[in-house]
Amino acid sequence: MPIPSYQQLFRPLLAAIEDGRAHQMVDLHERLSTFFELTQEEIQRHLPSGRQTYFRNRLGWARTYLGKAGLIEIPVRGSYKITDRGRQALVDCPNAISNAYLRQYPEFVEFTRGSRETADRSQATTTDNDLTPEERLRSAHAELKDTLADQLLTHIKQCSPQFFERLVVDLMLAMGYGGTAEDAGLATQYSADGGIDGIIKQDPLGLDSIYLQAKRYTENTIGRPEIQKFCGALDMCRAKKGVFITTSRFSQEAQAFVGMIEKKIILIDGDKLADLMITYGLGTSVKETLTLQAIDSDYFSEDD
Repeated sequence: MPIPSYQQLFRPLLAAIEDGRAHQMVDLHERLSTFFELTQEEIQRHLPSGRQTYFRNRLGWARTYLGKAGLIEIPVRGSYKITDRGRQALVDCPNAISNAYLRQYPEFVEFTRGSRETADRSQATTTDNDLTPEERLRSAHAELKDTLADQLLTHIKQCSPQFFERLVVDLMLAMGYGGTAEDAGLATQYSADGGIDGIIKQDPLGLDSIYLQAKRYTENTIGRPEIQKFCGALDMCRAKKGVFITTSRFSQEAQAFVGMIEKKIILIDGDKLADLMITYGLGTSVKETLTLQAIDSDYFSEDD
């Protein structure tokens, strides 16, 4: 089954410690992963940061929320026990416990004050309710990134074809090809270029070069004939490597053709182009930086 949300973990977590004894989180992790019949792939699936798994992260947030509402307590660091409130919650909520139930406790309301947890839940989606604060932040970041990508493509499509050809070279330089702007890349003349819009050195010494084709299209899809024409231009230059970049997209036939030929041609469509520009900071600037911090367990370790 899918990895449970942190709210879906509330009741099973309480039920796992219903016996009143102190339980270690490592044991609860194993017990609950078995309860939800998670596969090894699901148990080991990591957050984008790569530093923690989704399941462990959500289990940690479930523990935090239940603790803030007074349903569990921590008698010793790393151990968790159910409280009288927790036992009552199991009686009150035979199927599932949610944030709505926890909001009856002032401590929990104070904990979530100023966050989206205190917003009108009738206006929120079920999916949003189930996200941890970290996941909501990442979701918002992804939404902002998608918006920025759309804005980038809009700006590019309004620029001249000559500007787009220079942009393509600038992007390759930003990605680390060639070394310096002075001698690494150039936009070719706009006539008699044989279908080549830019040339960039693959290494600082110029032992190998990558040939570029740039198509600033608003609607058109790049088909196989355009890629075949680019291949012909590479043949004229005796080139083995090429990058075809467009603000549009490539047809399935074009993508299939690239997989059939011996030459190494990379296709970059509009979505990938915008993503690369954001990743390498081309045409964008940092507006604000948010830093996520977490407890450093090593610092609080007293095992000397």
